[in-house]
Amino acid sequence: MKKLGLVGGMSWVSTVDYYRFINESVNEKLGGLNYAECVIYSVNFNAFVSNNTAGKWDDTFQILLSACKNLKRAGAEAIVLCANTAHAVADRLETEIDLPIIHIVTATAEAIQKAGLRKVGLLGTKFTMEMDFYKDKLTGLGIEPIVPATQENRDFIQNTLRDELGKGIIREETKQGYLAIIDELIARGAEGIILGCTEIPMIISQDDVTVPVFDTTRIHSDAAVAFALSE
Repeated sequence: MKKLGLVGGMSWVSTVDYYRFINESVNEKLGGLNYAECVIYSVNFNAFVSNNTAGKWDDTFQILLSACKNLKRAGAEAIVLCANTAHAVADRLETEIDLPIIHIVTATAEAIQKAGLRKVGLLGTKFTMEMDFYKDKLTGLGIEPIVPATQENRDFIQNTLRDELGKGIIREETKQGYLAIIDELIARGAEGIILGCTEIPMIISQDDVTVPVFDTTRIHSDAAVAFALSE
């Protein structure tokens, strides 16, 4: 079994889910008392969010690079960045640390392609929705992403991710706000919805939505397990 290095804390709430999903999946596949060999480096979420909000992506890169280097020293054979937004600097990190990064967008795109869909709604932090790193990678893989049309709706998602879900706070009115935004995306032709922030599955599930949803936390965890158990 290959050793995984998880960069967590973005937020710690979803990092718990990664740890659980990865270990449950390894045990399901291998049985007995088999669980994942992994190391977690949890960064300070406040520094991560503050840098991103200020547009200081070089500072974000340095935080994540330090985490990756520590994981490499601990014997990690691949890196799992436990946040969609962190993948804004994933390519730079992979080049710098000379370890494979199991990319959340690539894994999600594969799931969308397997479902036979082409046009999908993308929910996530404002950085994931408004910057090019996520949408361009999807487009390059033949998938057309659309995001909430209004700044008000994108800000609503950003603020609730930061101030509620990232702290483990679940509110019914927030869930209804997300569902209204999802309905708007479906009305614009979305054939599926990417839950493109690892906290969103805390509040939205397939049972809530009439089209396929793509839980990036679960998809990314499954991709990490596939790597860990590969020959």
